Amino acid sequence: MSTQIPVVVLAGFLGSGKTTLLNHLLRASRGTRIGAIVNDFGSIEIDAMTVAGQLGDSTVSLGNGCLCCAVDASELDVFLEKLTRPAARLDVIVIEASGLAEPQELVRMLLASENERIVYGGLVEVVDAAEFDATREKHPEIERHLGVADLVVLNKADRAGDEAAGERLRQRIAGLADGATVIPATYGRIDPELLFACRPRGERVGQLSFDDLHADDEGDEHGHDGHGHDEHGHHAHLHAAYETVSFTATEPLHPRRLLDFLDSRPEGLYRIKGFVDFGDADPRNRYAVHAVGRFLRFYPEPWPPGPDRGTQLVLIGSGTDGEALLKGLDAARVTGPHDAPEEHSMWGVLRYVPEPAAEDPDPWS
Repeated sequence: MSTQIPVVVLAGFLGSGKTTLLNHLLRASRGTRIGAIVNDFGSIEIDAMTVAGQLGDSTVSLGNGCLCCAVDASELDVFLEKLTRPAARLDVIVIEASGLAEPQELVRMLLASENERIVYGGLVEVVDAAEFDATREKHPEIERHLGVADLVVLNKADRAGDEAAGERLRQRIAGLADGATVIPATYGRIDPELLFACRPRGERVGQLSFDDLHADDEGDEHGHDGHGHDEHGHHAHLHAAYETVSFTATEPLHPRRLLDFLDSRPEGLYRIKGFVDFGDADPRNRYAVHAVGRFLRFYPEPWPPGPDRGTQLVLIGSGTDGEALLKGLDAARVTGPHDAPEEHSMWGVLRYVPEPAAEDPDPWS
């Protein structure tokens, strides 16, 4: 049999920087041929749009649900079959999990795969250095995710404070990661060779580890369906506590009314991502929106070729009122010439556009 293709799971909580990291790997691959399975949490596949533009046919997109519950091992094999066909000539495959997926479930699915052309290549867990304490307090299960990681990327290290504070955070995470290497990064910039160096620890090559077998036994007692899924346990997954709202508009949005909405967004609205059309207020660009907690940035970028323009946003939160969120966004639509944005209406948006030298232009997480 020919050399097996390693399949690496790329996981991390909402907004940690997974898509930014994956896009960096694609740009800096230096000849390494990378395929991807991108799992968006929401009916608008925002992350897949940004990755597919660089990968072409070497990407599979899975939207509107977490891969760990949406499919079983046999269904995952269908996607892997497309990417492992000899004509694709890939060196490595990356599964970018949604920000609410259960990494251990994805690992179990890969280990149960019947595709003989792949081998499990390890779990890369991306951590947001700026949001780690808040995330850990709200979701202590993040510690479990770190415990099964083979490589931890401490992303947004530039926002962790001074060098000493960053090192203290790295050491804390290293303690939770059970000996896995922890690499600080900014804007997801890591060496692509780390994808090949991320090898599973213990007995995770071609078989379940002893811990996984123990988990299987526990699962059988509590309702596993035989495909690596727990008929009831998925209610305990991170995504069970979160709702997603998808918003689209063919009309431009009014900059000031959109900012009013964003400034008043509820605390439970943890993640916003997508693209905004401000119409005549800036006809040259669409604006990528990137919000994690209270952090907010807009990134102008030229419109892609084609006549279709519009706004596409995904909002992910816990305890939020989806209808109220959609109503607030609806109120930002420009309803006609009489409602055109006034001069200087973009100034508020531009306050959240980073200086080119200060931040990477790729906002996706």
